[in-house]
Amino acid sequence: MTPQDLAREIKARAVGPGRFLTALAGPPGSGKSTLAADLVRALGPGAKAVPMDGFHFDDRVLIARGARDRKGAPDTFDVQGFLHLLRRLRAEDEVAIPLFDRDLEISRAGAEIITAADRLLVVEGNYLLLNEAPWTEAAPLFDLTVWIEVPEAELDRRLLARWAHHGKTPAQARAWIDGNDLPNIRRVQRQSRPADLVISQT
Repeated sequence: MTPQDLAREIKARAVGPGRFLTALAGPPGSGKSTLAADLVRALGPGAKAVPMDGFHFDDRVLIARGARDRKGAPDTFDVQGFLHLLRRLRAEDEVAIPLFDRDLEISRAGAEIITAADRLLVVEGNYLLLNEAPWTEAAPLFDLTVWIEVPEAELDRRLLARWAHHGKTPAQARAWIDGNDLPNIRRVQRQSRPADLVISQT
């Protein structure tokens, strides 16, 4: 299924007033952000992406909690803040959202504004379908759920390239993937609820 195919599916389902929220979920390295951007372009005016990554806890918080080496795991996000945002998107015309700056490794509050004209929202993140509390509270807030399926070997290849781009040596990237990314990949693959649609990539 191409972004254009998915855009047509969303438009066919998004009948009636109010916003239509599509959850775009998948493991680390599955290309969620890229697909979300492509999908927003295919949907056209009135569509906007809402990344879950804006709710990363700051590194200082993670260090204080002894969780810096697990950054990206389900409990290293402000889940309740994210759920509150989803509920606001259902109820309010204008909502400021945070965005995660991967180069700076920090979330920027109020970095984007969802306006009343933005009716088709593409929410993307690893844990949108995670069948573990409190992530399960997100389920009724989505109108359509989409899972990106990618073989583990390809995820590994993409993550090695990602961390090299962000300055890690091959040894550092390998250690981070084996100690952090792969456990998160396997957890989200095994513990996520079935999606309405599945997009398979190789």
